[in-house]
Amino acid sequence: MTEKRKAIALTEDGITRPFAVDDVPWDEYSHGQSFGSRYRQLGQYGGCQHVGVSLEELSPGKLACPNHYHYLEEEQMMLLDGSLTLRMGDQTYIMKAGDYMVFPAGQKVGHSLFNHTDAVCRYLVIGERNPHDVIVYPDSNRISVVLAGEGYDKAATLEYWEREKD
Repeated sequence: MTEKRKAIALTEDGITRPFAVDDVPWDEYSHGQSFGSRYRQLGQYGGCQHVGVSLEELSPGKLACPNHYHYLEEEQMMLLDGSLTLRMGDQTYIMKAGDYMVFPAGQKVGHSLFNHTDAVCRYLVIGERNPHDVIVYPDSNRISVVLAGEGYDKAATLEYWEREKD
């Protein structure tokens, strides 16, 4: 991922102002052959700290991110152009332009997006930016603790008193 950018859509007095989406620079990432996306962080560009809004583009044959769910953050997405496959646990759904999906916090069902078509698809993602979130990745049995900036193997669980001296 890229480093965080400062808000640009502010006046000299620190007051928000309207901005054109095309003025927001693209960020992008990729990992291996499967993962990759490019996105514009609209909310951050406008100075928001608690709610994130991103315009994302997903290339053909790519996954946006690993299958995951959040304990504390809600996410929502609206498909603007094209089509993609939404995976929700063991179910898959074909989404088309105009479709909307919500991912409530604490819903213990992993979700991921895959572009099954031969054209780029575009969508908006709206979500909280909770610095205390915990994210579970069911396919890799991994847990990410955002506040700690660390990931853990979910299989390495301990009982409350385990390893504590008497």
